[in-house]
Amino acid sequence: MRSFKDWTLAELDKTFRLDVLDNSTVLEQWLTGQADISDFERQVLRSFQKILHIHVYDWNETELAYNFIGPVMALANFNTKQFNFFAERAFKGTVDEIEMGGRPDGMIASGFREPEQPYFCFQEYKKEKDPEGDPAAQALAAMLVAQELNQHRFPMYGCYIKGEVWHFMMLQERAYCISNGYVATRDDLFEIFCILKTLKQLITQFVESNSQK
Repeated sequence: MRSFKDWTLAELDKTFRLDVLDNSTVLEQWLTGQADISDFERQVLRSFQKILHIHVYDWNETELAYNFIGPVMALANFNTKQFNFFAERAFKGTVDEIEMGGRPDGMIASGFREPEQPYFCFQEYKKEKDPEGDPAAQALAAMLVAQELNQHRFPMYGCYIKGEVWHFMMLQERAYCISNGYVATRDDLFEIFCILKTLKQLITQFVESNSQK
C-alpha cells in the first residue's frame, strides 16, 4: 500500500491520467455560494485572525491546526448526527488496482462516532516555512480514494492549507481543479468561512439525498 504522503501531483497526473482543469463550474458554484456570516462570527474570526497574523510564521503544523484551523472549523460547525469533522482517522482504498491509504489531517464524513462516507477531502496542514511533502498531492490522493469509496456518485471536495493560504479543490471523475489561494490574514478569511458554510449546505444536501434512496 502506498501512503497518501508519498505522492506528488505530477505522479498522480501520470499514474491515473488526470486532467488538470483551468476552471470548473462545480468548483466555482461552491466558491461563490451564498452563506450568511453573523456579527458574532465576524468578531470571533477577527480574534482568530489576529492570533494567526502574529504567530503564523513561527507555528509548526500542530500549532497551526490547534490554534487556528481547528477553531475556524469548529465555528463553521460540521458536527451533526449525520456527519462530522474527523481528524487523523485512517482509511484506505484501491484506485486502478493501486492501494492507497493514510491518515488525512481532517475530513468531513457521514457517521456519528466513526467516519463512514467521506464528503470533504481533506485538509493537509503545512506550516508556512519549509513544509515537507506536497500538501496538494496528499489531499488529491485521499480524494481519489474517497471517490472510489463513494462510487463516483458526486464530486469530491477538498482543501489544502499552507500557513496562511487556503486552496480549495474539486475532483470529478478523472478531472480536478484547484482554486487560487485565499489568504487568511486578509479579508479573504470571511470568504474562506463562507466557503466552509456553503460546503456544509452541500453536504447536508448529499446526506438528505442519500437518505431518500
